[in-house]
Amino acid sequence: MKYILYSLFLICSVYVQAKEPILVVTELAPPNQVLIDGEVAGEGTQFIRDIFAEADLTPNIQMYPWARAYKIADELKNTFIYSLARTVEREEKFYWIGPVGRFELGFIGLSERDDLIINTTEQAKVYKIAMQRNDFSTQTLAKLGFEVVLTSDIQKSYSLLLAKKVDLIVDDPLYMKQMSDYLKLKPAHLKFIYKIDELTIDAYLAANKKTDMHLIEALQAAFLKIKQKKGLPYER
Repeated sequence: MKYILYSLFLICSVYVQAKEPILVVTELAPPNQVLIDGEVAGEGTQFIRDIFAEADLTPNIQMYPWARAYKIADELKNTFIYSLARTVEREEKFYWIGPVGRFELGFIGLSERDDLIINTTEQAKVYKIAMQRNDFSTQTLAKLGFEVVLTSDIQKSYSLLLAKKVDLIVDDPLYMKQMSDYLKLKPAHLKFIYKIDELTIDAYLAANKKTDMHLIEALQAAFLKIKQKKGLPYER
């Protein structure tokens, strides 16, 4: 009798979770994560919504500066985050649902700067670089001996670059183009200078380590179904 009651409790618990919106956090990152009329949208975001819909779950997607989004996902149970680079340091901190993006990052500067000469990652150490707190790229370059100006999100890093308060930022060339459009810059205003091999990595939909395993398993199964039906949205 106790076993039956416990099983019914688990079923009811999963049913309630399926009906209640589940917190999902992310950052501004055009074209995958943009805010339109107060709602998080974009190509990558639609992929996330498709995964949750396949699992019969409702996501409550909220956009924050990256440092805050990461802190929320790290501390709050039953919370998901995207797009999170899967690194050795983060491996045991989160559950990993599936890859929903890919970063191929490098140094970006103003096109008018002819003095920015970078042929190796090491050469960039002489320049002032803006990077985001709790970002895997910041942590990776810190290991390589870089000292950087920390910002709360990628838009702040772009703002410092455009204001000429730093020499470089780090981003993907595809996202650089989309951010340029978002900021209404001329196409040639920014330039991608050098690709950093250590910063090529898959980015995931991930979950706080205290998240209910029924949610994890449902979303992992849904991810595989969506991947089989539609493929991955970030393939280049």
